[in-house]
Amino acid sequence: MGNWDTQAGSPTPLGVTWIDAELAYNFALYSKYAEKVILLLYQAADLVNSAVKYEFDSRRNKTGRVWHARIPKAQMAGAEYYAYSIDGPPSSDSRFERHAFNPQKILLDPYAKSVFFPPAFDRVAALGTASNAGKAPLGILCDQDMSFDWGTDARPHHDGDLIIYEMHVRGFTMNPNSGVSAENRGTFAGMIEKIPYLHELGITAVELMPVIQFDDTEPNYWGYMPLNFFAPHCKYAHQQSGCDQIQEFRKMVKALHQSGIEIILDVVYNHTGEGNESGPTFSLKGIDNSTYYMASPDPQHPYADYTGTGNTLHCANAAVRQLIVDSLRYWVREMHVDGFRFDLASVFSRNTDGSINFGDPPIFGDIATDPDLAGVRLIAEPWEGNSRYPNYELGETEFVDRDLIMSCWQMSSCQCPPVRSALQRSFPGIGWRQWNDRFCRTIQHFVKSDPGFVSDLMTRIYGSSDLFPDSLMDACRPYQSLNYISSHDGLTLFDLVAYNSPPTWNCGDRDGESGVDAEVMRLRKRQMKNFFCLLMLSNGTPMFRAGDEFLHTQGGDGNPYNVDSSTTWLDWSRLDTHADIFRFFQKMIAFSKSHPSIGRSLFWRDDVIWYGVGRDVDWSSDSRSLAYCLHGASESDSDLYVMINAYWERLTFTVQEGQARDWKPVVDTYFESPDDFVDPSATSGLLSLTYAVEPRSLVVLVRP
Repeated sequence: MGNWDTQAGSPTPLGVTWIDAELAYNFALYSKYAEKVILLLYQAADLVNSAVKYEFDSRRNKTGRVWHARIPKAQMAGAEYYAYSIDGPPSSDSRFERHAFNPQKILLDPYAKSVFFPPAFDRVAALGTASNAGKAPLGILCDQDMSFDWGTDARPHHDGDLIIYEMHVRGFTMNPNSGVSAENRGTFAGMIEKIPYLHELGITAVELMPVIQFDDTEPNYWGYMPLNFFAPHCKYAHQQSGCDQIQEFRKMVKALHQSGIEIILDVVYNHTGEGNESGPTFSLKGIDNSTYYMASPDPQHPYADYTGTGNTLHCANAAVRQLIVDSLRYWVREMHVDGFRFDLASVFSRNTDGSINFGDPPIFGDIATDPDLAGVRLIAEPWEGNSRYPNYELGETEFVDRDLIMSCWQMSSCQCPPVRSALQRSFPGIGWRQWNDRFCRTIQHFVKSDPGFVSDLMTRIYGSSDLFPDSLMDACRPYQSLNYISSHDGLTLFDLVAYNSPPTWNCGDRDGESGVDAEVMRLRKRQMKNFFCLLMLSNGTPMFRAGDEFLHTQGGDGNPYNVDSSTTWLDWSRLDTHADIFRFFQKMIAFSKSHPSIGRSLFWRDDVIWYGVGRDVDWSSDSRSLAYCLHGASESDSDLYVMINAYWERLTFTVQEGQARDWKPVVDTYFESPDDFVDPSATSGLLSLTYAVEPRSLVVLVRP
């Protein structure tokens, strides 16, 4: 009797697997409600008519809810691509059985490792009920030998010196002035060419905006509308034929690792690009709609939309959780990725009916117990995307609705009423780093000179212990706070000081750069240095966006998600124009990395003493100044004395500790380069314990 798997295929693993001993492919697809599944195999010469149709026998080729088959390559008629046609019951009146089966639609395998878009690909053809044969994305049957020589590749791991650089693969090198060879611009290969620059700046981890396959004809420049969770985006590869993009991605990872740089992927497991009932059918909708997507109570609008994108993945479902964990495992095991930043991660805590699991959402346990994911960096964006259904989960403290928080922070004072239905006690991923938008907003408001932020500034610099308490019960760590001031989702750091809006200030001149007074431009640069100093001097994990180090601008556009042009591509000519800012960023990064007392695994506690212009902190609403001394002995480090003046007039601070000659000024953001950052060995101690901190400036003293 022959091997059962050889005869009928194996239900594991899902997707397509090459069986070298049998010179055959194993196909496995999950669909709970499907009644008829047909595997379609296509030759390159005919992408409309399948060369082979294999209809699964539900008694022979189905185990549980997985349809499977084993097909020898010799019987595949030279096919290079594959897809599925699936039929099943019509949508029922039940909220949780709203099927969307349509055998006319050509469906992409959710587990496809590489995706092919035929020349006639048409997003519109995926709408409605008509066939989209020849116009649909297909899975690629990668060559049986997809091995890669990783050599001695070892994943780098950074602790107190972790500096995360958020970037867009295409936008990073697409500009002709990027210095990258023409054929590699906007690709993974282009990234490799820029590794020396990352080293020069001092970056230790890159966080790539979504590089998993999406439909960029939507348009969808940012990539937050995924089509598939396994395949690298084909347009980001220099070689886009076959499965070459897999190998090019691996080469990039290997090169980054050889340079000691971690790679973190921004992943979107909360929704897909199939949208709502008006969106296209590419994959999950037609395979098993009621399994993969959450249903709303309204049959006229059947898709629950907690993400603001039209649909929400049903992360409480075991099959969906398996899809997500399998995807994470693939990127770690086969692609050697070091970590993940989860977009709209609060969706993970939604139950099937849309309620929030305040206790223990199962997907967190699935991730935590997977051996391949042990030790991998996990970063959450701890909120969702639809303000109608607030689910804001940052940290360990109860919060009101996020939109109310955001509007309140734009005022001098606020009495926000609790919105109990929107509360979440804490983000349930224990130990995950979390994007701390409260750090972001506090620093923005304080540097802008808004009143009433001194107390909150202290908390953010200290490591946001209100959000991540180190009590006996909670035992949180400050590095769980991922500190940032600008990110892809909002204005660039320069645009924060070059455009006027309720949360921003253009420093007293017209918006933008054209015709701006030289003194105003000097103030803008000073404000940028203040921003970056506070980021690099705060306890927690720092992150900043690519291009901020040379004043990248998007013309004041904080949401160019669909703009693929010079507006969003980095303009590398600004690196020469603003070399002074690049130098300051580079020096501050090196300074932070060389002072382990700043970014600790524990909170500063008794090692920090807070002061004001004099001995006492000015807690008043009108206060715009703060000082502190961070003692470094416990970390075998120097002492730091930081004086912050966000006021529009000079303030004379009195250093409260030690002798004047003990303190050497290293940073003074008021001065222009190179005097804004000097080497301690090249400067002498203070002559007096009084120090005049100029308007809107920050000073750092070092006591060896």
